[in-house]
Amino acid sequence: MKNIPSEAREPRLLDRPEFIYSVVLFLFALVTVGYAVYRADGPLQLRGWPVALFFLLYGLFTIRMGYDHPRVGYVSFDRVAQLASVLVMGPVDAAWVVGLASLIFPFGRIRKGVTWRAITIAALNNAGLMSLMILSCGTLYSFLGGEIPLRTLDVPELILLPILILTTQGVNEIGMRVHTWFRSRGRSGARMNGFAFALESAAGLVAVLVAIIFNRMELPITILLLTVLSLGMISLRQFARMRMDLEVIVAERTRILLIKTAELERLATRDQLTGLYNRRYSDNYLDGRIEEFHRYHRSFAVALIDLDHFKRINDTFSHEVGDEVLKRVSRVFSARCRQTDMIARYGGEEFLLCFPEADVATVREICEQLRRAVLAENWSDLAEGIQASISVGVIEIRAGMERRELLNEADLKLYAAKNAGRNRVMS
Repeated sequence: MKNIPSEAREPRLLDRPEFIYSVVLFLFALVTVGYAVYRADGPLQLRGWPVALFFLLYGLFTIRMGYDHPRVGYVSFDRVAQLASVLVMGPVDAAWVVGLASLIFPFGRIRKGVTWRAITIAALNNAGLMSLMILSCGTLYSFLGGEIPLRTLDVPELILLPILILTTQGVNEIGMRVHTWFRSRGRSGARMNGFAFALESAAGLVAVLVAIIFNRMELPITILLLTVLSLGMISLRQFARMRMDLEVIVAERTRILLIKTAELERLATRDQLTGLYNRRYSDNYLDGRIEEFHRYHRSFAVALIDLDHFKRINDTFSHEVGDEVLKRVSRVFSARCRQTDMIARYGGEEFLLCFPEADVATVREICEQLRRAVLAENWSDLAEGIQASISVGVIEIRAGMERRELLNEADLKLYAAKNAGRNRVMS
């Protein structure tokens, strides 16, 4: 068996901060809830085992009625069962029932290929966080005078029930932030999501309705209500999944559209043969630079470059070879110019280079380097006997110049270089 490099191995559970945090949270919750049960003279002081079993199963069902949201994470209706169990059984019994449901549920994801490590961390964190959340927030609600079991909506309950819902939201949010902080090694934390907050707040209101009917109505009515709510949860989950599928389709089509838009933009501004900017882009670029010069006195210089005897290369060695010469010359220019310089194929064998914040002497030296590089290039792999050189005209912008005057003067310098024997730079 080959040894796996240490950096490629998945870290052990004991090496993962989120696992250590989840274990500590779970053990703390176990001790706290256990002590609360002891102080209450044992479990199920208000309701019997059938009610506890019902809320355990109902809690698993409401968690199951969820879906994976790409931005929020797993979204479910578990707050319905959690808060309803508080308002029916009291915070102590609700805490261990909710904690047990949260501990059991993640193990059902084994079928989906989730690793045992991820399941263990999720089970311990969820069980610890949910049980402590229900115990603390439910105890606060009871301490402030909230009715348990809840049967009516009097003025005190209309004030205290929103407090119960909001405090559970707050404790849950803080717990998720802490867990995410440990999971990301302290680099980031979970952010509150408005969609999840609204969904869980609405679930809290439904929980109040469930508790009142559970505590006051006959069993058939309670079963009917829970059936309607369950069908509603199933429908909402299906609708949410359809909405997510639609979002995925829209996102994919948007991505394709952006790619095509970028490609069209590239085709509109780039020369297809060399990949350099085309004449349309370079004219607009020069207009912008000239405006900056007149407004802010940011000088620049341009070089108009022409391949010497390029028609002879096409006629002697073929247009295909001529295209390869253009490509190679373009690569020479790109490799030796600054990233801030603009390089364009301005015509058939003509190139326009713009050098921001550079005077004519600096640009002349750069163009001399380009000329020597083209002359020293080995062209024998394209055809025997081929040789390429360039002639260059350099001009620096002056007051009162527009694009036409600038390019005309650069063109005059280029022709002067050609008339002087080609393969040279004139400025």
